[in-house]
Amino acid sequence: MSDGVILKLGGSILTDKSADCAINRESLDSIAAAVAEAGTEGIVIIHGAGSCGHPEAKRHHLDVGAAAGKTEGIYITHRAVSGLNDAVVAALREKGVAAAGVHPFHVAVADNGRLVAFECRHLETMLALEMVPVIHGDVVMDLSRGACIVSGDQLVRYLAAALRISRVGLATDVPGVLDGGRVVPVITRRTVASLHIGDSMHTDVTGGMRGKIDELLGLADAGIGSDIFHVSRVADFLAGNAHGGTSVRGD
Repeated sequence: MSDGVILKLGGSILTDKSADCAINRESLDSIAAAVAEAGTEGIVIIHGAGSCGHPEAKRHHLDVGAAAGKTEGIYITHRAVSGLNDAVVAALREKGVAAAGVHPFHVAVADNGRLVAFECRHLETMLALEMVPVIHGDVVMDLSRGACIVSGDQLVRYLAAALRISRVGLATDVPGVLDGGRVVPVITRRTVASLHIGDSMHTDVTGGMRGKIDELLGLADAGIGSDIFHVSRVADFLAGNAHGGTSVRGD
C-alpha cells in the first residue's frame, strides 16, 4: 500500500508515567474520537507503553536481555503492555473504529535489540478489509539477547518502510521537538547535531526523545518523512492540515 498513514501515540499521552499503568482515559477517549471523525481507511496505529511496561521491563532488566530460567519478566512485561493495548482498542471500538490489537511478541523477531522480522502480510490483509491494526511497543524474542524491548518508535520505522506508508505522525505530550523551549520546525541529519534535545525524566528503556529522533532520521533516510506534534492536533494531522509541530525530513 502507498496511501497509508501511521499514527503513533506516545505512551506519555496514554498513561501517567509517574504511576504504574495509570491509563489516561480522558486523553484516550479524545484521541479515539479524532480518529473516528477523520475516517480510518489505511490507518495503522502504533502506541508506546508508557507506565504499562517500562517499569516492568526495567525491573526485570529486559533492556539487557533474558537468560534461561529467568523469563518471568517477559511474561509480566508483555501482560502489562497488552493490557494497555486492550484499553486503546476498546476506546477506538466504542467510537465505531474497526480496531484490533496486534502484539509484536507473537509476530516479531529481533537481534541485538533491533527488529529483523515482522510478519506484515496479515497487516496488509487487515487494511484491505478496512480494519485498523493497533500495534504496541512490546517485549520480543531476540536471537542474541534472548529477549529485548522493541519500542513503538522502532516499530514505526520498520513498519512504515515495510508497508510503504506515505505519512507518519507522532502524537506526544509536547508541541513538537523542543530546543530551549522553542519548537524546532524541521530536523534533518544536517541540523540535528546542533540541537539540545532532552531525555524523558520518567522510566523509559527505549531512549526517550533522542531515541525517537534517531528512529525517524533512519526513516527519513529511506525517503519517508514524519511529523511530531501535540496530541491535541491529531485531527489536524489526519486531515493533512498544519499541526504546529516538528517535521523530520531527509537532507
